[in-house]
Amino acid sequence: MNSFDALWSAIADLGRSPTSGGYRRYALTRTDHDLREWFAAEATTRGLDLTTDRMGNQWAWWGDPDARPGVVTGSHLDSVPDGGAYDGPLGVVSAFAALDRLRERGITPARPLGVVNFGDEEGARFGVACAGSRVITGAMSAERALGLTDADGVSMAEALRSAGRDPESIGADPETLRRVGAFVELHVEQGRGLIDLDRPVAIGTDIWPHGRWRIDFTGEANHAGTTRLEDRHDAMIGLASTVLAARAAAEANGCVATVGKTQITPGGVNAIPSAATAWLDVRGADEARVRTTVADIAAAAGGFDAAVREESWTPVTRFDDQLIKELGTILPDAPLLGTGAGHDAGILAGAGIPAAMLFVRNPTGISHSPAEFAEREDCLAGVDALADVLAELVGAGS
Repeated sequence: MNSFDALWSAIADLGRSPTSGGYRRYALTRTDHDLREWFAAEATTRGLDLTTDRMGNQWAWWGDPDARPGVVTGSHLDSVPDGGAYDGPLGVVSAFAALDRLRERGITPARPLGVVNFGDEEGARFGVACAGSRVITGAMSAERALGLTDADGVSMAEALRSAGRDPESIGADPETLRRVGAFVELHVEQGRGLIDLDRPVAIGTDIWPHGRWRIDFTGEANHAGTTRLEDRHDAMIGLASTVLAARAAAEANGCVATVGKTQITPGGVNAIPSAATAWLDVRGADEARVRTTVADIAAAAGGFDAAVREESWTPVTRFDDQLIKELGTILPDAPLLGTGAGHDAGILAGAGIPAAMLFVRNPTGISHSPAEFAEREDCLAGVDALADVLAELVGAGS
């Protein structure tokens, strides 16, 4: 069996919902533990040195990165609620498969070569994307991370303790970052760019500016059957109006805006909501337009006794020009492609680490859904492209 096939099949059922077919791989859960165990086992099987940083991200090294900064590849293994199989895991599986490909070619890296599994990239449980990379780079403080809570009110600090980890140990980790000389993340494309270009693999050039905001609406609980319409202070009305305002603001400013998560209190069918919370995601090619979109949405929400709070913000991220040029020389047939999706590669790039991405074609053009897909042939083309890139970047010899 091909190395890629064996790796892929080993995690195919972990965290998969039997009803939706999608994945529920959330940070600091049993499924997360099982995926981390799989990563550790694959690293051990290959004789790699396994370490974890101050946020629990896993690093598997071929060579000593303390002697000389290395080249790292990999991605994440967590998912959004009922997410697809490829978003994240394709990059981790392809990293191990590319390493196997180098060994099949008889290549020994002149520079250390690492595979990474970043934790909580999607932010599905605690609400902030790329938490694993944000904390180690200092883009998010340990204090803020530990105070984040999930839908059940469990804080990250509590979840870490339940997972047998010490919350006091997390924080920025410059020592780990010094080991990374360059980072190349392979990822399934989360749009239709490669379909339109009719190519299996592309080189990522930049990530649009994007952010997440929490909007809290205050109302008054009351009886759904006995309270006159004119006497109601219904938090849901503000939420619904703001969702429509978000769509209008995005259209007016050439951006995209999504309210994909809400929370209603008390949540009874026959009770007028006393409170409602919406989480807003806004992205666009131009930062000023994104900010204008959010301002327009906040103005609309302000008419309904609402408070708007920014939870995360990532400015436009342009990947390393020299690294992109090198990848273009190694992969001359691969087109250049920007993306509106956030990635750990973008967080590392923002911290000054030379970073770039490879995208693998998704024939459905759909992501964050069970319909997300990549053909096996395109996945193998991605492994080959990644192996070629790594061979050049590590200065391989035989």
